[in-house]
Amino acid sequence: MERPTSVDRDRDEEGRAHNSRPRDGLGRPLPYGSEGVERQPEGVERSPDQAVDDAQRLLDAGMPFHAHEVFEDAWKSGLDPDPMLWKGLAQLAVGLTHAARGNLVGGARLLRRGTENIQPHAVSAPHGLAVSDLLGWANELAAELDSGHGVDSAAERAPSLRGGSRT
Repeated sequence: MERPTSVDRDRDEEGRAHNSRPRDGLGRPLPYGSEGVERQPEGVERSPDQAVDDAQRLLDAGMPFHAHEVFEDAWKSGLDPDPMLWKGLAQLAVGLTHAARGNLVGGARLLRRGTENIQPHAVSAPHGLAVSDLLGWANELAAELDSGHGVDSAAERAPSLRGGSRT
């Protein structure tokens, strides 16, 4: 695919600007014509269980940016009475994304924002989510990032959304 000119910008079906450049596993844009990973379709309505399952699969594959997009769909769909849970999960995933990209400050900041949004659900653990475990994971990772320790592998540092072993 050739790069669009400023007059012929990438647009979605509604005419909004949309970057169609291929992306890597961490969501970074690659040059036009490069081999990228398949992007998550936007605006997909999933059940809460399906959203968690899809996001876990992407996290396990080292693709937290793409998991963030799944959570963002759940957050913005309006299907759940508490969208802040999904917003918080999206923030945790994008926090891991920034950490894996080397943005330690931004990663820690997003992890902390995410914990603020999921904290109210620690006792109820909706949709089978291990919210208490996620809070511990995010706080530990944020502290590591604060001390200057980066993330070598997003897949190895990905949380288990429902607790227990990820394998």
